[in-house]
Amino acid sequence: MRRLLPARLTPAGLVPAGLTPLGLVPFGVAAVVELVGVATDNIVLQWLAKPLLAPLLLLWLLRSGRPRPDRLGSGRPSSSRSRSGRRFDGFALGLVFATGGDVALLLSGEPAFLVGMGLFLGAQISFIVAFTRHRRPPLPVLGGYLVLWALANVVLWGPLGDLRLPVLGYSLALCLMAAAAAGVSARAAVGGALFLVSDLLIGVDAAGTRLPGHGLLVMSTYIAALLLLTTAWATADAPGRDEDRGRSRGAGAGKVRVASAGDRAES
Repeated sequence: MRRLLPARLTPAGLVPAGLTPLGLVPFGVAAVVELVGVATDNIVLQWLAKPLLAPLLLLWLLRSGRPRPDRLGSGRPSSSRSRSGRRFDGFALGLVFATGGDVALLLSGEPAFLVGMGLFLGAQISFIVAFTRHRRPPLPVLGGYLVLWALANVVLWGPLGDLRLPVLGYSLALCLMAAAAAGVSARAAVGGALFLVSDLLIGVDAAGTRLPGHGLLVMSTYIAALLLLTTAWATADAPGRDEDRGRSRGAGAGKVRVASAGDRAES
C-alpha cells in the first residue's frame, strides 16, 4: 500500500511533504489571469480563468493522498483508497459546488446571482460537514461568528430588499463554515475568514455600496480563501486520529498494569 503522507509541511510551508509546490502552478496561473481580467474588466479572461480555479485545486487535492476514514469517527484510513490519491470527500464536493457558483456569477442579472448563491450554499454546507466531522469548532469562535452574522444582517437588511431572505440563509451557512474551519487548523481558520470577507463584500455591493477596487478585493480574498482551505484540508490529520492514539495508549497502559499485577501474584 502506498505510504500515507505525513501532516507536516514542506519548507515552503504550503504543501504536504511528498508533494511539490509545482502542483499548484496551474492554479497560480489561473488566479493571475483571473485577477488581470478583473482589473482590466476583460470578460474573456475571466471566462477563461475563473471556472478553472476550484477544479484545479480539486485535482491537486485528489492527488494529495490525505487519508480518509471508512466511517465517521473511526480514525482508520480506508483500505480501498485509490493508489493515485485520496478519495472524493465532502470538501471535494464543496469545490464542485464552488465551480458551478463561479460560472453562474459570471452571468449578469438577479436570477444568475441567486443560482450562484444557491450553488455556493451547497459548497458551504459541504465544507461544514467535512470540517465538523474532522473536529468541532471552538465555541467562542462559533459565538463570535454568529454575532457577526446577526450584526451584518441588521445593517444590510433594509438596503438588500428582495435579497434579504436569501442572503440571511446563505450568510448563516457562510459564518458556520468559517467557524467550522477554525476547528481544522489556523490555516483553515484564515481561509474561512477570507471567504467570509469576500462574500461580505459581495453582499455590501448587492446592498448598493461598492467599495473602490471592489472586483479585485472580492476575487483576491476568494482566491486566497480557496487556496488556504484546500492546502489546510490536504495537511489535516484524519478525523479521530488523536482520539484513537489516546485510546491506544490507554489500552496499552492497562495491559502493562494487568501483566505487572499477574507477575506479582505469581511471585
